[in-house]
Amino acid sequence: MKRLVTPALAILCAAFFSMSSHAQFAKTEDAIKYRQSAMFTQSQHVARLGAMASGRVPYDAAAAVANAEVVTQISRLPWAGFAAGTEGGKAKPEIWKEQAKFKELSERLMADTDKLLVAAKAGNLDALKAAMGPLGETCKACHDSFRNR
Repeated sequence: MKRLVTPALAILCAAFFSMSSHAQFAKTEDAIKYRQSAMFTQSQHVARLGAMASGRVPYDAAAAVANAEVVTQISRLPWAGFAAGTEGGKAKPEIWKEQAKFKELSERLMADTDKLLVAAKAGNLDALKAAMGPLGETCKACHDSFRNR
């Protein structure tokens, strides 16, 4: 069953990703909920990986890969929710004023999550730890610049 779920999820995500870049939200609140939901889900899976990397929970190679796969896929989602006219929520106005910097950090996040997945698939804790540091730095850089607390 597990093998069936992963390809099915991949197909669903691929279909969704192709639509999400052109997503139109009926209301600004919908865009805000969308991006916050994606970020929340991503943070839950990153936290599971962080717990393994820091030793708070035992390292589990299969769980690391499963969580890294989710993080990698979800890292591509929230950006559709930051279109012009969707200001608000926890997002600072600087997102819409500093588009180049925001785009750079979003692309860096996606690259870091790709590296995280490669590290998780390596099957050892040291590789996971090494990939978590840059990912955390990217998250922090973006939140410091573009997220209201």
